[in-house]
Amino acid sequence: MIKESCDGMGDVSEKHGGGPAVPEKAVRFSFTIMSVTLVTDEKEGEVAIFTEPKPNSELSCKPLCLTFVDESDHETLTAVLAPIVAERKAMTESRLILSIGGLARSFRFHFRGTGYDEKMVREMEGLEASGSTYVCTLCDTTRSEASKNMVLHSITRSHEENLERYEIWRKNPYSESVDELRDRVKGVSAKPFMETQPTLDALHCDIGNATEFYKIFQDEIGEVY
Repeated sequence: MIKESCDGMGDVSEKHGGGPAVPEKAVRFSFTIMSVTLVTDEKEGEVAIFTEPKPNSELSCKPLCLTFVDESDHETLTAVLAPIVAERKAMTESRLILSIGGLARSFRFHFRGTGYDEKMVREMEGLEASGSTYVCTLCDTTRSEASKNMVLHSITRSHEENLERYEIWRKNPYSESVDELRDRVKGVSAKPFMETQPTLDALHCDIGNATEFYKIFQDEIGEVY
């Protein structure tokens, strides 16, 4: 099991050089080997032979690609990370055979893209930026809908559906206006190029928490006055 991570590193330009200040931003793609499990037989199931004791440590997170690119530049980012995506797909569909103790062991790779913040998830899945009407990376809710709903959360978005919506956005098969098309594709405006796993880093939950705290503050202020 391999955890993938990717995030922008901010401004990494030279601050003490003699020339003009040229803004440079960098993106780092890295991975962590979370666990190695062995399948013995159908009765016993899987046996973990390695589990990363500190999965969130920077020592266990191995950098794979460090590139000078702005994480907001979707076209350049997809071009730079395309070879990694292709290699990842090839590794997923193939097997690694190692000789252990004189016996050939076959290993498969499972990738989980969970090391992304909300901004990078939007880049990977082709969603509009965080200022979009469609605030959530997990579902199709709009800003107004999310502010009214504090309890009912469900994960409805998927990588395959985002790909289908991008094709609708690109072709506009129903000859709709821009607003009607945006409403149909629910904020997908670029081609998704890497699948991400659903995490709790979504604005939907933030808005729900903010609404809850707002009610508490109202109650507290009401008691005081």
